[in-house]
Amino acid sequence: MRLQGKTAIVTGGGSGFGAGIARKFAAEGATVMVADINAQAAGEIAAELGGVAQAVDVSDGDSVAAMCAAALDAWGRVDILVNNAGITHERGALEDVPEDAFDRVFAVNCKSVYLTARHAVPAMKKAGHGTILNVASTAGISPRAQLNWYNASKGWMITATKTMAVELAPDGIRVNALAPVAGETPLLASFMGGDTPETRAKFLSTIPLGRFSTPGDMGNAACYLCSDEAGMVTGAVLEVDGGRCI
Repeated sequence: MRLQGKTAIVTGGGSGFGAGIARKFAAEGATVMVADINAQAAGEIAAELGGVAQAVDVSDGDSVAAMCAAALDAWGRVDILVNNAGITHERGALEDVPEDAFDRVFAVNCKSVYLTARHAVPAMKKAGHGTILNVASTAGISPRAQLNWYNASKGWMITATKTMAVELAPDGIRVNALAPVAGETPLLASFMGGDTPETRAKFLSTIPLGRFSTPGDMGNAACYLCSDEAGMVTGAVLEVDGGRCI
């Protein structure tokens, strides 16, 4: 029960890595707000965990403000914020990615971190403590061709994590990131350029441990970084990638 008594918002919590993180947090004693653009998915996971469901578009300021206000109204504080929601563009030459796809990737993957910080950090500062976890990607550390702008957005998130950690440390707020390799999430086919036995085999050949990241892997790593066990850890980017970045 490493998160006993803590409150947590997990964006993109209705599926994939976010659902894995939400489940682990609840199992470790946290009260979880499952926030997702898919309200039905959020509701199903929240009901399973005895948590709170919240529909949110993390790229929209009013929507993020409403999410944070709902959490503060319900709990009076936010101990943990997990910025997990993310999207990618289709694989292709960097110059061929449509402008609207580029804008959407940076709005969901980057602007969301700015927006949640605007609306959650003041309450954390007032409380004198808090933990923020940004879900980045191995793509931001060891990028691959044809996902250029997605790679760049995750590199942005890693830099944001480190500068947030430095600035917020005096306020008792820790900020870390996870860098998973691709996993069984709705984005997998886009990362691989299709989902066939051949594309899976090719992708898995680049991962020394020979498998994808799982929601359980992410939940375990997230739990550590958001628990008091990691009280001296801030600005870290933990690779949950089976050796992909070596």
